[in-house]
Amino acid sequence: MFKVTKAILSSLGSQSRRMFSTYETLAVTTPKEFVAHVELNRPDKLNALNYTMWDEIYKCFNELAISPEVRCIVLTGSGKHFTAGIDLMDMLATGQKLADISDVARKGRLFEELIEHHQNSITAIEKCPKPVIAATHSAVVGAGVDMITAADIRVCTKDCWFSVKEVDIGMAADVGTLQRLPKVIGSQSLVRELCFTARKLYSDEAKECGLVSKVYESKDVMVSEAISLASLIASKSPVAVQATKRNIIYSMDHTNQDGLDQIREINKLNLQSEDFFNAVVAGQSKGETPVFSKL
Repeated sequence: MFKVTKAILSSLGSQSRRMFSTYETLAVTTPKEFVAHVELNRPDKLNALNYTMWDEIYKCFNELAISPEVRCIVLTGSGKHFTAGIDLMDMLATGQKLADISDVARKGRLFEELIEHHQNSITAIEKCPKPVIAATHSAVVGAGVDMITAADIRVCTKDCWFSVKEVDIGMAADVGTLQRLPKVIGSQSLVRELCFTARKLYSDEAKECGLVSKVYESKDVMVSEAISLASLIASKSPVAVQATKRNIIYSMDHTNQDGLDQIREINKLNLQSEDFFNAVVAGQSKGETPVFSKL
């Protein structure tokens, strides 16, 4: 379901001593049991995604994917905006590298590696088996839309707006928006309008079209509610929740029968899990809350 690197595996032995890795551009905390809060943390740069942040998003979500201490993740941004999108200074640095390469094929190779690096970073959010709640405020620009469409649940503040900004800088969005946004909001007409014009989509319209499920008056209230929702999800069987996410994502680009076949393969094992037995027993006992082992 996700790629596990040797570096990530080697970090498992130390996770009991330190819950998560430390990052230069992200802040990772545990506000509730089994809940991780990942915060984009370049407020002085409006959380613009530089090369380091792309790297760290990939590493962070792969690490959270295999941590038994995490069952749900809340993704937010620090400071004035959720994110201003890609860091243009990084793009200028790439331009300087290209200036030293005369051959078009070799320039293309550099771009291919860079784009794939960014794509893998965002896809790590989608492939993480733990549900991800994106809670956004103020501006969600360019790469920010890529990021939240890879999440499972999206909420925002009343002052939030979204922009598929890439056409304004002379490029087509290439990190996931064009693939995921049509599946998120369901209107090809609206998707194409947003992607062709780069116009702002404000919170009321975002809720109306299904990009977000809830709109909050303030960031503090939104984050608190998102963490509460994550805690509720984390209280459920991790076996059940992770199988549910896996099958929902699989079924989005497969036939109904393919999805049925996959969940049958998953549940022929999961229905033998202690989680299923514990949940059934607890359901027969009024007021009893099942407790599930780490996964």
